[in-house]
Amino acid sequence: MRQAIAAAMERSVREIPHFHLMREIDMSAAMAWLTAANGKRPVTERLLYVVLLVKAVALALRETPDLNGAWVDGRVLQKPEINVGMAISLRGGGLVAPALLKADGRTLDDLMTSFRDLVQRARSGKLRASELTESTVTITNLGELGADAVYGVIYPNQAALVGFGRVTEQVAVINGAFVARPMIGATLSADHRVVDGRLGSTFLTALDRLLQEPEKL
Repeated sequence: MRQAIAAAMERSVREIPHFHLMREIDMSAAMAWLTAANGKRPVTERLLYVVLLVKAVALALRETPDLNGAWVDGRVLQKPEINVGMAISLRGGGLVAPALLKADGRTLDDLMTSFRDLVQRARSGKLRASELTESTVTITNLGELGADAVYGVIYPNQAALVGFGRVTEQVAVINGAFVARPMIGATLSADHRVVDGRLGSTFLTALDRLLQEPEKL
């Protein structure tokens, strides 16, 4: 496992000119909506906030499709589907990043069911080949482990990796008043051959906007 990860990361750093962008996103609306929605559900059907992040990333990629591509044979190749890879740590060490296929067109409930299934099968070695090879962009979420931000390394044959840190209460100025808000650090690692800072910033702006309207995800 470590040898496979090492080979992929060495290739990524050697071949892909990375740049990184970061944005603090107010999660007040998303967390309030999630609490209300889960209050109406049985425990077994409750949503984790990670599925809001997945769906928001997928929809933001619709608006910035170059990020959902790769540099192949000297040109940008846009991919027709948005398959969001999820970095999943394994109990014995290492990680895999299987894909939630066609994530932009799926409901939150469907994504939640598929995410739980992916984690279970990843840790029991029962992933399908398509789930391991068809990711177009990968998400890594280290917030639960205490990281404030993640400046990740792009998986080869992708153009971007989106990282999320932990949700923390921070002081914000709203209409001239100091208030506490739950904020999350969202980072974008992108291939500078495929996109530039302007498009990367457009993606993070779209991601922020989408998370302010969780009822529409």
